[in-house]
Amino acid sequence: MREDIENKKQLLDERRPLAPGTVAQLDAWYDVELTYSSNAIEGNTLTRSETAIVLEKGITVRGKPLKDHLEAADHKDALDYVRALASRDEPLRETDIRELHKLVVGRSLPKEAGRSATVQRFIQGSRVSFPAPAELSPLMGEFADWLGQAPMTPETAFEAHAQLVGIHPFTDGNGRTARLLMNLVLLRDGWPPVIIGPEHRPDYLDALEARQINDDTTPYNSFMEDRLSESLDRYLEALSKELEARPAGPTRKP
Repeated sequence: MREDIENKKQLLDERRPLAPGTVAQLDAWYDVELTYSSNAIEGNTLTRSETAIVLEKGITVRGKPLKDHLEAADHKDALDYVRALASRDEPLRETDIRELHKLVVGRSLPKEAGRSATVQRFIQGSRVSFPAPAELSPLMGEFADWLGQAPMTPETAFEAHAQLVGIHPFTDGNGRTARLLMNLVLLRDGWPPVIIGPEHRPDYLDALEARQINDDTTPYNSFMEDRLSESLDRYLEALSKELEARPAGPTRKP
């Protein structure tokens, strides 16, 4: 799998620089897809098309909770911040992670935005145990120190996601923040973002639990590599269609 992923990445790099119009179209598609999928995993009821309406038109969908609309707008703001950070050549800091979380829940949970949890966190139906509130400050400091020095690679992206989920520093929004952080690292290294949709939720949670409880990293790494491979496929397919649509150049006379 890893060799296949590297081969796909090489194909992508060979086609750079990408046409601005293609990049804009891919970004717009990922705006909706990443927002819909990440929120849906956490129970947001907006469909993919409804998420697009909220983001593109700024209108509400009849019959859907206000909180679901606010979460969609929040995630889009956080995604814009991720793209801005991805373009900077400077180490990632704890303040960046807290600012990312602040945007993730800025409208839906403003009192919790960017603040460490003060109560113990649990996941219903899971044996995973999270650190106590008093442990969060040193753990986040150690995590940020590691992240600030780590190479921007897929391995670091996946590890950053798993570590932040394991620390679970916030009352809510931990998963969404961790997935955005993972994609931030991927974008910095020229990879497409990874999409984890609601249809992947059982395998995703099982892989995380196997890592957190049994220290078994194989299911988690395999799951993430599969998601990255699929995202590369989508990018390469879009680029192939863009090349096919280009007008042919003038035919040279012999």
